[in-house]
Amino acid sequence: MAYFDNSATTPIHPDVVKAMNDSNTLHFGNPSSVHSKGRKSKALIENSRTEIAKCIGAQSEEIIFTGSGSESNNMILWSMLYNNKKHVITSSIEHPAITKVLISLAKFGISFTELPVDKYGMVDPDTLLKAIRKDTGLITIMMVNNEIGTVQPISELASIASEHNIPFHSDTVQALGKIPLLVNELNCDFLSFSAHKFYGPKGVGFLYKKKLKEIKSLTIGGSQESGYRAGTENISGIVGLAVATKLIRENLPKRIEHLKHLEKRFKENLKNINSKIFYNGHPKIRVPGLISMTIPGYRSDIMMAKLDRENLEVSSGSACGSGSIKPSKVLREIGHKDNINVCTLRISFGRDNSSEDVDRLANAMISIINE
Repeated sequence: MAYFDNSATTPIHPDVVKAMNDSNTLHFGNPSSVHSKGRKSKALIENSRTEIAKCIGAQSEEIIFTGSGSESNNMILWSMLYNNKKHVITSSIEHPAITKVLISLAKFGISFTELPVDKYGMVDPDTLLKAIRKDTGLITIMMVNNEIGTVQPISELASIASEHNIPFHSDTVQALGKIPLLVNELNCDFLSFSAHKFYGPKGVGFLYKKKLKEIKSLTIGGSQESGYRAGTENISGIVGLAVATKLIRENLPKRIEHLKHLEKRFKENLKNINSKIFYNGHPKIRVPGLISMTIPGYRSDIMMAKLDRENLEVSSGSACGSGSIKPSKVLREIGHKDNINVCTLRISFGRDNSSEDVDRLANAMISIINE
């Protein structure tokens, strides 16, 4: 089985698995305990925090461990309840972990404005500037769209927020491990990350919180994570997350080169296809290895089923559920009508994919369409 859905989740790196197994076997003490086993567990957490901070150029005290990117997003958004300014600016192509939370917050008096995007899924900084109000208390715009791969001009957008003294948050779940990411170059106040997007374990992530910036705890109880997240820490998950970020720091240029090679080879192979193909997202300002492709006349659910029978796993550019396929909001926002919206596949390559895998996928797609 060849797997091409790395934007949904990546396979865990063998080094991560080993580190997690060692942690579970040898260091099971509660990190809040004062005995030796507890102190050892606490040391593992703090060493991991330092390693993760290195990966993004942050200070260790700016890293808060969470259960996922979605939880990190929720921490930022629910903190708006304690803000005097109750207006949020976001984009029209955010992940549901942003949009659904904002809709839920409406009943508590939080309002929000969605910025439009162009045909490439890009936010215009001028539209952000025009959308700022006196009561704007937060701007949250994702760095990389999970469906089409477009990279937003986050540094420029964050600078606008800073000039107006408005906190800026970015969902960076799809960015780390695919493009260079250093906090001092972005000027963001908060960033959300999830380990399973870069060869780490599921169920653990982290929030970057710039020093001196404040949020409220989403989970209340003990004083773990400097009081920002109660509950006994997931030690093995945190250790695995740290190893995954260390591997990014050591291998990022090589990984980017590999993904670019696979993407180029795949697109060159598809030049032999007897159908028109639209590639979605920005042609240049994008993460490598994520391809959103629309093939008019070929529904993605049917394509996925046929490819699955060939042991080739890809995903849809639309939201699948209950055996049916629905048009994607992201694709609607960039101008796709529903009849071609549902003819979109998302193919996302990873470190384990080979040139041979890519050739097999391309040949299978050509065969299906040329039938």
